[in-house]
Amino acid sequence: MSAQQEVQTIGDEQSAISFFERYLTVWVFACIVIGIGAGQVLPGVFRTLGTVEFANVNIPVGLLIWVMIIPMLVKVDFTALHEVRQHVRGIGVTLFINWLVKPFSMALLGWLFIRHLFAPYLPADQIDSYIAGLILLAAAPCTAMVFVWSRLSKGDPLFTLSQVALNDTIMVFAFAPIVGLLLGISAISVPWDTLLTSVVLYIVVPLFIAQAWRRRLLRNGQAHLDATMERIGPWSTVALLAMLVLLFAFQGNAIIQQPLIIALLAVPILIQVLLNSGLAYWLNRLVGERHNIACPSALIGASNFFELAVAVAISLFGFESGAALATVVGVLIEVPIMLLVVRVVNDSKQWYERG
Repeated sequence: MSAQQEVQTIGDEQSAISFFERYLTVWVFACIVIGIGAGQVLPGVFRTLGTVEFANVNIPVGLLIWVMIIPMLVKVDFTALHEVRQHVRGIGVTLFINWLVKPFSMALLGWLFIRHLFAPYLPADQIDSYIAGLILLAAAPCTAMVFVWSRLSKGDPLFTLSQVALNDTIMVFAFAPIVGLLLGISAISVPWDTLLTSVVLYIVVPLFIAQAWRRRLLRNGQAHLDATMERIGPWSTVALLAMLVLLFAFQGNAIIQQPLIIALLAVPILIQVLLNSGLAYWLNRLVGERHNIACPSALIGASNFFELAVAVAISLFGFESGAALATVVGVLIEVPIMLLVVRVVNDSKQWYERG
């Protein structure tokens, strides 16, 4: 199947945000309430679930994460990598934002807001963990939702497909070193064995399974792949929500005692999304890229692979850690803030093209 056919399929399937995706923030709020309530009513059940481990990996979480990530990775067509040369300027801008600006700017924002400005209002023993969660959130570019954002902003689907394929390839090799470097700079202990295990479990293995599954589905034609993706697509959202219930069941006491935490953690995430999307959008205009390239470039540059961030945060620091909570706050505000960015880039098209 050609990359152009793949692009048309993605565009047809994701011409609008699905019901679950549009109201993801509502579902996350519901999970907060359900998780906190369940954790208070059935603390023994969740303590038991937290101890179901193999090789320091929580089995329920590991299974839910695979169910979350694999359907997303099935959509990625790595044969689109050869299209990268068609969009060198836009690709270059997005790579610069994703790998050289976003993780480091988030580390800086975490240091400024969490370690200094907001420190008096946060639990002192969780400061490092919150910063680690923010770094994990920013260290991996989004894989699935960017197709939705690109479509809503009338972006070039071939550019989006090739950029996602390239980012996923880079992520296999760059995620662990960047996270390790920034945690070290932030004076946070780096459990390298657990970090590398997490990369294998939550990037390499799911990617291998997803691409093998994709090839098998394509043996029966594109229509068979499309039908299968339509059927399994909701699995990712349901698994994410189930994991959030688990997470908030463990985080319930901390949230009840200090409900301001979520709002404070949202501040650096919000600034980071607006900063990186605006920078990518302006840089694309500066280098002379078309508007339908600049839009997905800005959106890919700003959005995060929050499913991976949640998974790695739990593996590295545990269910009850500030890192896990910080990554979940990213889930909470991702959809509304990205919809705002989509609206801004759409409404500013005339300004952009005057350049």
